[in-house]
Amino acid sequence: VQLQASGGGLVQAGGSLRLSCAASGRTFSNHAMGWFRQAPGKEREFVAAISWSFNRTYFADSVKGRFTISRDNAKNTVYLQMNSLKPEDTAVYYCAARAVMYSSRWPDYNYWGQGTLVTVSS
Repeated sequence: VQLQASGGGLVQAGGSLRLSCAASGRTFSNHAMGWFRQAPGKEREFVAAISWSFNRTYFADSVKGRFTISRDNAKNTVYLQMNSLKPEDTAVYYCAARAVMYSSRWPDYNYWGQGTLVTVSS
């Protein structure tokens, strides 16, 4: 699976962005998809994930109620809608894929996109 993330940019606090992750290659529909982020000087952290079946979603506590994740298997694309953005959301955001099972641990993911930078100004 090859992943291409896009949609990052500069936004003011309280604003919104939608990230997209387009997948190609092997079957996308049977992979769980996750979003992770890494701020300068910090470790990569889990943001959100969506299962391959039943579209179950999972979120880090820090983004619950503000972010949503969805997938369109027909378009081989997963989305991360980010609302009410805060300066502490500033990071490079990565999408990742993992066969079948969801995980919040980044080492469990086999495939990674190149990252897209989100900057939230105060």
